[in-house]
Amino acid sequence: MNEAPRPPPSPPVAGLLTGRVAIITGAGQGVGLGIAEAMAAAGAAVIIAARRPDNGEPAAASIRAAGGRAGFVRCDVTIRADVDAAVDAALDRFGRLDVMVHNAVSPPGPPRPIQDVDDDTIAAQIATSTTAAFHCAQAAFAPLRADHGSLILLTSPAGIEGSGNLPLYATVKGAQRGLLKSLAREWGPHGVRVNAIAPVAWTPAMRTATDANPTLEARLSGRTPLGRIGDPTDDIGPVAVFLASALSRHMTGQTLAVDGGRYLGL
Repeated sequence: MNEAPRPPPSPPVAGLLTGRVAIITGAGQGVGLGIAEAMAAAGAAVIIAARRPDNGEPAAASIRAAGGRAGFVRCDVTIRADVDAAVDAALDRFGRLDVMVHNAVSPPGPPRPIQDVDDDTIAAQIATSTTAAFHCAQAAFAPLRADHGSLILLTSPAGIEGSGNLPLYATVKGAQRGLLKSLAREWGPHGVRVNAIAPVAWTPAMRTATDANPTLEARLSGRTPLGRIGDPTDDIGPVAVFLASALSRHMTGQTLAVDGGRYLGL
C-alpha cells in the first residue's frame, strides 16, 4: 500500500513560545524529541530529561546546533529525586518553568493476554506511566503556578478505548487521563492547565516492529483515514506547542487524539 500524500508542513510558529521554558521527559528520541524540537523552534528553552545520556546529550546538542536553547538532565522518572532535579535544573539554568511534558514510557512488550503479563512488567508500566506522572505533577506545580503554566501528558488512544492486545498499557494510559482530569479541576483555580496528547507516530520502537513485520506499516496506515503514521516533529510537536501556548489558554482537562483519525470516538 502506498502512503497517502504528505500535507505541506505546519506554518511557522517561531516566537509562539518565546520566553517560556519546558521540560520534556523521555525526550532523547521519538515523540519526546519531536516535541522538544518543535517547542525549541517555537522559541522555548527546553530541558531534555532522559534516562540515557547517550541519546539525551545528542538530542540537546542537535537543538542547540539548530539555533535553539536546550540542556540535558539525566532523569529516571520513576525516581522522585531525579524529577525534582530536572525541575531545579530548569529553574537554575533558565529561571522559570512554564511547561512540564511527561512523555517517558516503559516498553509495553509484545501483545499478550493479561494472564501472561509478569509482575516486573506490571511494576515497570505503572512506575513509568502512572507514578511518574504524579512525580512530574508534584515537582512542577509550584513553578507552573507561578507562571500560569501547563502540564501535558502523553497518553494513548489505547487509554481511551482499551486494547485487547496490550491491556496493561491501556490501563496505565487510562489512569493518566483520570489524573489529568482531576488535576484540571484542582489546578484550574490556580491558572494551571492540564491536557494530554494521544499520538500515533513513528518511534524507534515502531520502526523496529515494522522492520520485523513488513506488512505492519501498510496495515496501520490502512486503518487510518489520513493514510499515514504521524511524524513526531511535524505532526505531534505542533500540537504540543499549541497546548503549551496562550492559543489554548481556555482549554484544560482534555485529550487530543493525534493519530490521523484512527480513533474517532470523541
